[in-house]
Amino acid sequence: MAHGAEARTWYGTMPVQFRYTPGTAGLRFFETLKKKGTLAATRCAECGKTYLPPRVYCENCFADLEGSWIEVEPRGLVHTFTLVHLDREGRRLRQPEIAAFVRIDGTDGGLVTRLLNVRPEDVRIDLPVEGVLLPPRQRKGVLDDIAGFAPIGSGAPPRRPRAR
Repeated sequence: MAHGAEARTWYGTMPVQFRYTPGTAGLRFFETLKKKGTLAATRCAECGKTYLPPRVYCENCFADLEGSWIEVEPRGLVHTFTLVHLDREGRRLRQPEIAAFVRIDGTDGGLVTRLLNVRPEDVRIDLPVEGVLLPPRQRKGVLDDIAGFAPIGSGAPPRRPRAR
């Protein structure tokens, strides 16, 4: 296709049905988060890589990781961040939110999350943060069980997570 010359447009609606399943690794990740408040990861004994989100095989050496589960605390360092000024419908937020990728301690991976209890002018790369989890009875085994990450030792109670 040269510069979209063969692109076509479909007008109207297309009924699409799907069911998202997290797979065996994702299911274990979410069950561990719900029940224990920790993050499930997999570690490759062959090459030493620790996957979060977990994998069932190593993407480097293709080793089977089924029996190599570990649990890590939801703590890490801000790797990168951005300020979000508009909501999903394009309306301006009263206060900007901070979206960040947090590298989780003890792993080679991380999570995209919201930062809580930190002002935009105070956020920085390598800021130590910890997960703010919903109370155990409110957890459903979904990523929203993590309300966000807050600076370690911030001392302030976490903001209530917004309904999504």
